[in-house]
Amino acid sequence: MAPPGHPAVVVSGPGPVAAAVVATIDTTVRPRWAWWTSATPSQLIADGVRVATCWDLAAVHRLLAGGWAAGPDRVWADVHELDVETIPVGRPPDLFDPGPDDVELDDPIGPDGHLRPQWVGGAWATSTPRLARWAELAVDVAERQAVLVDALAAERPRAPATARSESTAELLCAELAADGLPLDRPTAEALIEAIAGPRADTAEQAAAQRAARDADVLRHAPPGTGALDLRSNEQVRSLLRRCGIDVPDTRAWRLLPHRGENPIVDALVAWRKAERVATTYGYEWLDTHVGPDGRLRGEWSGADGAAGRMTATNGLHNLPAELRPAVVAEPDHVFVRADLGQVEPRVLAVVSGDDRLARAAAAADMYAPVAEQLGVDRASAKVAVLGAMYGQTTGLGAQALRRLEIAYPTAMSLLHAADVDGQVGRDIRTVGGRRVRMGTTNANEVTEAEARRRAAAMGRYARNALIQGAAAELFKVWAVTVRARGAPIDARIVLCLHDELLVHVPTVNTAAAVAVVEDGLQEAVHRWAPGSAVRFVADVAVVARWSDSKPLA
Repeated sequence: MAPPGHPAVVVSGPGPVAAAVVATIDTTVRPRWAWWTSATPSQLIADGVRVATCWDLAAVHRLLAGGWAAGPDRVWADVHELDVETIPVGRPPDLFDPGPDDVELDDPIGPDGHLRPQWVGGAWATSTPRLARWAELAVDVAERQAVLVDALAAERPRAPATARSESTAELLCAELAADGLPLDRPTAEALIEAIAGPRADTAEQAAAQRAARDADVLRHAPPGTGALDLRSNEQVRSLLRRCGIDVPDTRAWRLLPHRGENPIVDALVAWRKAERVATTYGYEWLDTHVGPDGRLRGEWSGADGAAGRMTATNGLHNLPAELRPAVVAEPDHVFVRADLGQVEPRVLAVVSGDDRLARAAAAADMYAPVAEQLGVDRASAKVAVLGAMYGQTTGLGAQALRRLEIAYPTAMSLLHAADVDGQVGRDIRTVGGRRVRMGTTNANEVTEAEARRRAAAMGRYARNALIQGAAAELFKVWAVTVRARGAPIDARIVLCLHDELLVHVPTVNTAAAVAVVEDGLQEAVHRWAPGSAVRFVADVAVVARWSDSKPLA
């Protein structure tokens, strides 16, 4: 342990475990480990080491700078105010450019001030002294980032706390990737077979099944339709037009309103479901991503590079509802499933400081008092509030929007300002300090009408990102709180899906896990929005299968 306020560099020998693992910031109570990328905690977990807290240089960079790119070279350039366009690219040595010699390579910093690409590519791992030097550089970056975060706090007071929670969310992501989601293979196989047919043993059998699925749709086609590829959006649209149905695309939600017009619509909806399972979530998906231990695994990230929502691969974030019954708690375990209720309008009440909206959020169902305030029914109030956050400017949403502007002027003013920023390409920051990049359109490259369309789209994106980003920050504070409080009772988060937590816990600890989830939300709200009167609620249920409970409407 280093003296208080001083970094302690930890090097355990060559290898990924020592990949710039350092203690930094303040060691008066416990170390806060810092590292360049999430590859380090992943390797630590593989070696049986789980860390409580950290400072993830890539996560903090994404918070400060926005976007997705957060490699060591980019992070180093940004904190040292170097032009990222001049970051050197590693190339094999040749006759005209032999590259640095071994002595030069002992210095990770090139003459231009950038990190040498060889070090970024792994040269730091070739010796213990280089490991130590790489760790020292991580300390330097962490300290510089901390200064930037503190400076940002003058504008966004939550920024330091956000940097810590975003870092810990990356720790959670590494654990989610390592632990996986419990999935019962026999149940999954039975569900896949019911939807897409039995497992094909040969390519010929697979082709026959595919043709049979297509035939269920094509038998409803008008006479003389001829050969048709149902996997072509344009060909399916043409088919639908022949049936008197004109839609801009063939997504299920576009088709559903036309179900009573022609039986081909129901057939197409069923076909899309079966085709998705057969091609994306079928037997090959099961064989590839579900391990012998019955856990579905994929890569996780704490931020999507946009507004900061968590993401995952291999179906963990978009598993079809039809397959969710296969997500089953292991023997002597249960799931505690919790969904934040109406989180985005409640977040809007917090970040805008709108007292009237905050009073509405005191209700378990905040759309009811909003509806009363607007003089409309609950369904219309919900459409109005969500439309305001998503930038709906036509139809019922636009009509109710005018009433919202009168009833909740402070909240609507915040959304309008974000919309204006987005339209002119001005980056925005969430309440927690995350930079959301907007980008600009070169007016000389598009028509005036197209420029207006793009500007309007960016305005809608900005107003939504402002709220979704803040909601993501609150959710991650909740998730890392549950992670920490649940550890002593072996309550482990196995899925983070938008506003939902799925916690896997031994049955004997069920009551304690429910308390951890519910109390964790209140603790998270207190940390994320100290002093706020806005009420946040969660629908919490104890279930054996993921499909056994439904989220709030």
